[in-house]
This record gives sequence, C-alpha cells and structure tokens, in this order.
Amino acid sequence: MKDEIQQLTDRYVRWLQDRTTLREVQDWVEITTPYLDRHNDHLQIYAQKADHGFLLTDDGYIVDDLEMQGCKLDSPKREALLKQTLNGFGVTLQRSSRALEVKASIENFPAKKHALIQAMLAVNDLFYLASPSVASFFMEDVITWLDERDIRYTRQVKFTGTSGYDHLFDFVIPKSRSQPERVLQAISKANKDSAQRLVFEWLDTRDVRPGNSKMYALLNDTEQSVPQGVREAFSNYEIEPVAWSERDEVLSQLAA
Repeated sequence: MKDEIQQLTDRYVRWLQDRTTLREVQDWVEITTPYLDRHNDHLQIYAQKADHGFLLTDDGYIVDDLEMQGCKLDSPKREALLKQTLNGFGVTLQRSSRALEVKASIENFPAKKHALIQAMLAVNDLFYLASPSVASFFMEDVITWLDERDIRYTRQVKFTGTSGYDHLFDFVIPKSRSQPERVLQAISKANKDSAQRLVFEWLDTRDVRPGNSKMYALLNDTEQSVPQGVREAFSNYEIEPVAWSERDEVLSQLAA
C-alpha cells in the first residue's frame, strides 16, 4: 500500500510540473497552472521579484469573478469567512486591488505558490453559489448543522503531507472512546476536479495521521445531484462520500 501511495504522489507532482507554463508579462511572470476554476479555465497567478524574495498574486481574479457572478462579499459574516479561509493558507487580501497575495522566499517558493493556488480554489469553492437566489453558503450550512447536532470539531486544520505540501481541511473531529479521528471536507460543487483534489490531499496526508483516521466528503446536492463517478472515486480511496441530503445517516459516527 505504501509503495502504491508513493507512486500516486510522485505521479501527481510530475503532473503539476508538466502542466505548468510560464510567460513574461512586463516585469511579472504569469504562471498558468493545471488547476481549473468553475469556468473550466486554468488558474493563473503572477510572480514578481520583491524585497528578499517574491510576491505572488492572483491579480484580483478570484474575488472579482465571484462578485461579477453576484456573490458580493459585503457582509461581516462573509468577510469573516473569507479572512478565516485565507488565514489558514497564510494568504492575505489586498483591500484596494481585491487581490489574494502571499510573499515567498527562494527556499519556500514552491510551498507558498501551492498555498496561494489552494487558497484560490478554497475561496472559489467556499463562496460558490449555484444561483443568485441561494441565500446561504454551503459552509455556513455545514457549520450550523454541526453546532445544532452538538458535534465537537476544530475548524480549518492544516496537515503536512508526505510530499511536503500543506493541506487545509475544513473540520477535524478528535478521537473518542468509540470513534477514531474524523476529518471532514465540505465540497459545495462535487465534480471530477474537486474529487481528484481531495483524493490527493487525503492520500498525501493519511500516512502522517493515526492509522485509523477517517475522511468524510460532505457533498452539496441541494441544487444538483452528486455524480455517481464522484461517489465511486471517493469510495475507491477510502473517503466516505456523504450527500448533504443524507447527512443525518452519519450523525452517529460524527457525534460519538
């Protein structure tokens, strides 16, 4: 099993390298990544030499795109969710430009680049609304459900995987007498890309967690059904897929 996971991890790193391209844009370098946004466009970030290292930014793309789609980040609760999410990756929001930014040194450039990309994906997923009429965010719904069911948890816990990359998980429920450590990830838009991302993050992390730790993928099926292929992908890698409409079926596993 360990050799198989190592091969998958190595394959993932090669995939990142092979599908990343660079282009000079004035005094910036545009980095096109293999990760896709909800428009199926490749995410791009920009790097520039700065004091004692580099400045990495999304040039305001993520926040501007959300707001153009009708998702305004104009309430204290939404601002707090955004800040909490970015803090988990060590990424900041520039108020004037609405850009997501992180500073990097030569030594930690790969990790900081990874953190910025993961923050972009997380913010995009966190605030994704299936339609402008949807009144609440999926993450808010998950937090409310956990609180109402008196499920104890720690929000946004970062684990370092065997690859050396950091991965941020939405919720961790500590071990109890009857249940092992449980890790929960809320996925507002379940598709192939979000499934592949979580599978890698869990495979990369699982070996550094207690041997019987369990991963749950909470899948938003409020506006559209969860594809069967997504469910199968999670199950194949020992991640339990939980449709939001079926969440109470795992209540006894999480509340214990």
